[in-house]
Amino acid sequence: MPPVGLAIIIGAGPNTGTGIARILSHPKHGNMAIALLARRQENLSSVASNLQKTSPGSVVETFATDTSPTNLKSAFQSIRSHNSFKDLKLKVAVYSVKHSSKKPFMNETYEEFTESLEQYVGGAFTFSQEALKLGEEGTLIFTGTLGALRCSAEYAAYGAGRASVRQLAQTLAREMSAKGVHVVHTIANGAIEDKDGEDQSMGKKMSADAVGKTYLWLSQQEPELWTHELDMRPAAEKF
Repeated sequence: MPPVGLAIIIGAGPNTGTGIARILSHPKHGNMAIALLARRQENLSSVASNLQKTSPGSVVETFATDTSPTNLKSAFQSIRSHNSFKDLKLKVAVYSVKHSSKKPFMNETYEEFTESLEQYVGGAFTFSQEALKLGEEGTLIFTGTLGALRCSAEYAAYGAGRASVRQLAQTLAREMSAKGVHVVHTIANGAIEDKDGEDQSMGKKMSADAVGKTYLWLSQQEPELWTHELDMRPAAEKF
């Protein structure tokens, strides 16, 4: 069965990114062709190898890039011209990049603080623009964390970055919804593993596949009801 559309995922790691890609690509679930983006090619190759076994028959291509504007734009140009994605419309774009920084505030330099924001928030900005250039419809999802709402001491750069991307998602939703683009910001509150074991059955940790199924559901919502912000947590997570 040929793919029904294209999904682009940046942050293709061994847990969350793998689960999202598996569900979106699997012929029995999303049946989308997948463009996987991540900083290191070895990580991309590992995820692609996993998907060959767990999502048989799916179309998965990899593109090594960081979140700098030049490299991200180059990756999107490669996606546009790739034969595997010919004539496919963008269905889903997922920004699921790791971002973590902890340091006593008085020990943090201006350069470190702004570099963190440039890499994470700037990356979200460029990723969004490039994804929106690919089509006037579809779903744009940002995977956030509780740090977008509140954060602990010594997380200045982390909190500023996460909160900024949440606000970016809000302004994009207000501008793009009327144009047919569904923009979502999720808050992943708790650990995510690419497993279906005891921790998942006991509600201690989320499964990556469950995140993928949630993202597929978000992408399938009709215009009469769109979810913008979604809190995701395992049952036993305290809040």
